[in-house]
Amino acid sequence: MEIIVEILTTILSQFQKPTLAFLIGGMLLAALGSRLEVPEPVYKLVVLLLLMKVGLGAGIAVRGANLMELAVPALGATIAGIVIVLIGRAILLRQQGVSPMDGMATAGLFGAVSASTLAAAMGMLDAEGVAYEGFIGALYPFMDVAALLTAITLARMSAARSIVSTPDEAGTATMTMGGNGSGFNGTFVKDILVDTLKSPAISALLLGLALGLFARPETVYASFYEPLFHGLLSLLMLVMGMEAWARLADLRKVAHVYILYGILAPFVHGAIGFAIGMAANHFTGFSAGGVVLLAVMASSSSDVSGPPTLRAALPEANSSSYIGTSTALGTPIAILSIPLWMALAEAMIAG
Repeated sequence: MEIIVEILTTILSQFQKPTLAFLIGGMLLAALGSRLEVPEPVYKLVVLLLLMKVGLGAGIAVRGANLMELAVPALGATIAGIVIVLIGRAILLRQQGVSPMDGMATAGLFGAVSASTLAAAMGMLDAEGVAYEGFIGALYPFMDVAALLTAITLARMSAARSIVSTPDEAGTATMTMGGNGSGFNGTFVKDILVDTLKSPAISALLLGLALGLFARPETVYASFYEPLFHGLLSLLMLVMGMEAWARLADLRKVAHVYILYGILAPFVHGAIGFAIGMAANHFTGFSAGGVVLLAVMASSSSDVSGPPTLRAALPEANSSSYIGTSTALGTPIAILSIPLWMALAEAMIAG
């Protein structure tokens, strides 16, 4: 009972902190019909700077890290991304009103990682003085790419199985695939991987990671990126709150199962990430903060890299299904659940 009270107290205290307060404030402004807007170029710049900060910090940390200490969480992140997609596939594709393409796109988006949610969790841990491995940002691409590749590959395999024979004008039977007619061949996985790595979020993160590894950016990191981090994060949370409320209308256009999935998935996925983090803690001494961030990455749904990748790879999928479910429910719930993972880690990991 004492542990439960402690967890609830920790959760409630976090709602007074800037990260969650700005998110809730943005939702309230949108609900009240405010015309406040943050220009799209400003929003993109904020995301770029936050990702560069995460990438630079990760690169600097990886440079001096023990590779074995990095390998175990990286493997865990990859496994988490794949498992989350498989769970989403098993649940969504069995429901009425959910097409295979829409279901797989939703599962892929929820398996991928939200840059804003990861940044929010880092900000909250920093504010509480909770230590975590500096290389955590380097785990982002492992989970993100694994989830997107798995979802798109399974969706295309499902489309390939739906091939039907249709006679052409000469009366010859030809094979056509459902959807946009794209073929299933040995090069499409490579194309998906390249497109994912070229996405804005992954590109910015990998650039920061490379600079942190091979350059010496400590001065600009300490004088520019670190001081701006919390201010930029609060602005991003404000935008995310307003967008989440605006996207609620999209959910009226899709099956109600998406609403239930969007509410429950962040907790189920976060528990998977938390369990993997606890295993890493047991075998390698992975920190409590690292466990929290792995849980947060698993609970999040991609808001930057995922949507454009899925639009390009699965154009048949209804974006109202996967983006509406993610933005309106998945992302705010994942951010609001961060105190839960912090409290659980504090209760379960001594020291």
